[in-house]
Amino acid sequence: MTYRYRLLNVFAETKFGGNPLCVFEQAAGLSTEEMQAIALQFNLSETVFLLPSIVAHAKIRIFTPNAELPFAGHPSVGAAQVVSSMANGITHLTLECDAGIVALHRDRNQWSLSPPVLVSKNADYQTMLRPVECNPKELADILGINLKDLSDDIVWVNTGNEHLMIPVRSAEIVQSARIASHRLNDWPVSKLGRQNAYVFSLGGEEEGVKKVKARYWFAKAGSLAEDPATGSAAANLGAWWIARGLSLPQSFMITQGAEMQRPSRLYLNVELDADQVPRIQVGGSVIEIGSGMLHL
Repeated sequence: MTYRYRLLNVFAETKFGGNPLCVFEQAAGLSTEEMQAIALQFNLSETVFLLPSIVAHAKIRIFTPNAELPFAGHPSVGAAQVVSSMANGITHLTLECDAGIVALHRDRNQWSLSPPVLVSKNADYQTMLRPVECNPKELADILGINLKDLSDDIVWVNTGNEHLMIPVRSAEIVQSARIASHRLNDWPVSKLGRQNAYVFSLGGEEEGVKKVKARYWFAKAGSLAEDPATGSAAANLGAWWIARGLSLPQSFMITQGAEMQRPSRLYLNVELDADQVPRIQVGGSVIEIGSGMLHL
């Protein structure tokens, strides 16, 4: 069998920026074991497989080199670009993933998504957050920062994929943070059994848009890897903002990936719809750089 795939950079402002992604256009016939093996072969942070769906424009299965994910941001955005190009350029579509339905739309060159854990009028936003199990001072030590560098509590947040959210006081602290690899066994584990950290700072504001500097690490086969752009964590930042009871509407521009020479830019909007229900949207640009065929 031959399977066609595309290579894209998501949340990219330049051809070789953003987060690399591989999307298989028609994955029907591949087993779960084969998808996992292919993801390991490509060895990107995620590889996406498109399948038919009866409730959305397509079903997506998302694999890291080690495991399958219920939802992830840049794979959803990249998959939307591929589905759109295969469906006469549609600009509004939905994708089915294990965490639920992801709604996406394109405005000029940018795709935006709403995370699958949608916010209802009666939602208790605190249920999206749970306290971290470890002592914050110990986590700060593992990151190589001081406890006083934290600007708020460290918490788990989940709008489809759970991340450990670590707010710090400045972009300089974000840049200096490093997880000590030899202390990885001491790092907490998400409900999905993953170890990760989204370190971010809220900076200045320009024309009503708050600037955010972020970095994201995750454990990968017993070692640490850094992600150049993390859409699901950006969505979690939106839920964190809502749960804190902070002002709405609010727009954010998130920069990530510069330390990896993969500069990325993500846009987060948290606003109230016509029914006064908060809505989270994460967006950015997608650049397709190649395609190919896999023979099995």
